[in-house]
Amino acid sequence: MTAVTEPQAPAVGGQLATFWLDGDLYGVEVAHVQEVLRSQGLTRVPLAPAAVAGLINLRGQVVTAIELRERLGRPPRPEGIDAVVIVVRLHGEAVSLLVDAIADVVDVDPADFEAPPDTLDGSARELIRGAFKLDGQLLLALDVQKAVSA
Repeated sequence: MTAVTEPQAPAVGGQLATFWLDGDLYGVEVAHVQEVLRSQGLTRVPLAPAAVAGLINLRGQVVTAIELRERLGRPPRPEGIDAVVIVVRLHGEAVSLLVDAIADVVDVDPADFEAPPDTLDGSARELIRGAFKLDGQLLLALDVQKAVSA
């Protein structure tokens, strides 16, 4: 009997814009990032999924704001801590990701790309393409397409 393996996402390489979320370091491909903003005023959307934090007016363009803590099954952001907004562009559409803090842009080598850690489970595992071991830190590569899908 042969073992069934999950299809692995293609390796990520090049530059990743990194950010912190609930004490963990995540990254998205720089090519997807349009801009990074301080906390923005949100307009809540009635009956929207829990991960949709609301809508942001970005210079006249209405952009959906996705709460990554909710999408990744993390606890809510502590009161008094403002989210940082990462605006990503996918298929010509802008969507914003709410994170705890922005970090650096790092260069990663596709040869260092590894499968998601076994400690990830549930919705978080589905949204992580893989990981890179940096100096004393694990960088989780977020699948932006899946993260912004409801």
